[in-house]
Amino acid sequence: MSEENISRLQIEGKEIILIGTAHVSKNSAEQVKEVIEREQPDSVCIELDEQRYKSITEGNKWKDTDIFQIIKNGKSSLLLMNLAISSFQKRMASQFGINPGQEMIQGIESAKETGANLVLADRNIQTTFSRIWRGIGLKGKAMLLTQVIASIFTKETITEEELEKMKNQDMIDSMLQEFTESFPKLKTPLIDERDQYLAQKIKEAPGEKIVAVLGAAHVPGIKEQIKKDHDLGLLTKLPPKSKIPRLIGWSIPILIIALIVYTFMTNAEAGVAQVISWVLWNGSLSALGTLLAFGHPLAVVTAFIAAPITSLEPFLAAGWFAGFVQAAFKRPNVRDFESLTEDVHSLKGFWNNKVTRVLLVVIFANIGSSIGTFVGGADVIRLFIEHL
Repeated sequence: MSEENISRLQIEGKEIILIGTAHVSKNSAEQVKEVIEREQPDSVCIELDEQRYKSITEGNKWKDTDIFQIIKNGKSSLLLMNLAISSFQKRMASQFGINPGQEMIQGIESAKETGANLVLADRNIQTTFSRIWRGIGLKGKAMLLTQVIASIFTKETITEEELEKMKNQDMIDSMLQEFTESFPKLKTPLIDERDQYLAQKIKEAPGEKIVAVLGAAHVPGIKEQIKKDHDLGLLTKLPPKSKIPRLIGWSIPILIIALIVYTFMTNAEAGVAQVISWVLWNGSLSALGTLLAFGHPLAVVTAFIAAPITSLEPFLAAGWFAGFVQAAFKRPNVRDFESLTEDVHSLKGFWNNKVTRVLLVVIFANIGSSIGTFVGGADVIRLFIEHL
């Protein structure tokens, strides 16, 4: 088999063999098997983290998921992101008969067969997404969330040309390719930092002969970065949250409450009008979001009641309460979790699955409440000025 995808390095007394694989190519898995059997390495490094390794070896154990815990921990968007990736994989598998990641599975199996140490060399996917999420701003977050939801619903097929491009990318890169074109600075957490992390993990792998199974796009960067030492602690550390959202989160409620209290003291009728406006805008738009997600009627009512209150408390969100009620009355069962990756492949399945319905209720209720906060807040200010 061709050696063009294989790079051999001598680093600090170790022989390191990098296999640049195509994540959607059947030939790559065969090459991984052949190289590991021939080289008999001490360690095999694969471009996976613990979470993706478990997903591949154990399957997505959705039935063990606690939907209430996901809502409570604010991980609804992250789960939706994972579902988008699953949908993307399903679409490729159905169109080309290809299961992305087959070369990683082969690397795991060959490591076991040859008795080599298996090293999970990639950074935790949640850390990567968190570093991306905190670096794109409010506009970027809205664009990313829109793109993620659109990628789930899309019926587009993948062209042969696009498939060829994907052969030099991993699944995360492929999913976010269009987004990184709009936000070039995302290349740092998505590609550059992972190159550094992968290079350090490969260099630290036990033994004198190491085989690393990697997406071809990462090989050039790793060949450069492996010559340097990198602090894995710094690469996995989450950047501090911006103080601006927290400042806005507290300043808006304080301003709204102060304006309503002052108006009440000077003109009780105007104060009542402010309260009604605040409740109606917040409650109605959050309830509308829940309704658009086809939420349970009581979830819609909950969103209406909760939004005017949670908008004045930065640590709470109307979507959490609406999501809890939705999950309580339309609680997802084992079948819903087990059929998740299949259901998100179609619009009908996505809407019918109780898990995705809960996620949409949480997200849409929160979006409605956020819009209601600004619209309702603006109307409170208008009434304050009119009756000053």
